[in-house]
Amino acid sequence: MIRNQWYAVLESREVPRGKPLGVTRMGEKLVFWRDRQGKVHCLSDRCAHLSASLSQGKITAEDRLACPFHAFEYDSSGQCRYIPSLGRNAEPPKAMQVHSYPTCEAHDLIWIWWGEPRPNLTPPRWFDIDETFSYSGYHEQWPVHYSRMIENQMDVMHLPHVHYNTIGRGRRVVVDGPIVTLEDDIIRMWVYNRVDDGTPPRKPEELPPPQRPPFLEFIFPNIWQNRISNDLRIFVAFAPVDEENGMFYLRYYQRMVRVPVIKTLFNWVGVLGSRYIANQDKRVVSRQDPKRSSLRNGEKFVQGDRIILTYRRRREELIAENNRPSASL
Repeated sequence: MIRNQWYAVLESREVPRGKPLGVTRMGEKLVFWRDRQGKVHCLSDRCAHLSASLSQGKITAEDRLACPFHAFEYDSSGQCRYIPSLGRNAEPPKAMQVHSYPTCEAHDLIWIWWGEPRPNLTPPRWFDIDETFSYSGYHEQWPVHYSRMIENQMDVMHLPHVHYNTIGRGRRVVVDGPIVTLEDDIIRMWVYNRVDDGTPPRKPEELPPPQRPPFLEFIFPNIWQNRISNDLRIFVAFAPVDEENGMFYLRYYQRMVRVPVIKTLFNWVGVLGSRYIANQDKRVVSRQDPKRSSLRNGEKFVQGDRIILTYRRRREELIAENNRPSASL
């Protein structure tokens, strides 16, 4: 994973009040819980004492997380504040501590800062999707590294083949361009697929300058949107689970229909269609080997892979920049 980044890793509704939640993210077992004010906290899901799973414990009246084994209590910073066997007035050793991760709850998502502790962290970046949009969504785990999932949503060549009966209808197999820009770690993409008329694909510099916003946008390290129109978007957060699994959080955002009951029905119909399309992808992507993408894994590229190459190059640059020993935890 790329260090020193905000990762969207859960939906807000997945972390209830009054009960800790244990999940695997970033290749590590983590525990999330809410304090009495509703703020989300995140610790490594491993008691510093004898490695019991803290997510099996309980939240105390003091907003601490109590281990289920010997009831050691940890605060939101991961410091142990109470060891019952030592007595109420004893101060636990400073070394009795588990790692904590800064969290941010925004856009009905829970984000964790994966990297060096930093003062005054700025909130995660977001797309131009505001409160005028409503949405429905779903999530599921895919048996593939999150980088493969991201690349699949940038791949413009697979559309007429994998999605031949949905978004790829029309046999537009030739890829002109595509036009891709990278600025401030945001990849913007304009897609120009067409029917094969015998002429070679045009290079990006041979295409007219785009007259509309990008079709696809990706903000490092793990959120993406398909701008179908100003009022209709498909959003996905690709949450890393481990080296061989990722979570796919999809949302269907729209602001065309606003009547409450009809809006809800419209949104869920949109999700059903999006899920069908995503499952067409999952069937193929889940069989890719190796499960994690890389610039140096022996794969060969053609012109239509410009977006994927842009992603891989920048991802590896960010890994090199942020995963040096001086930048590690």
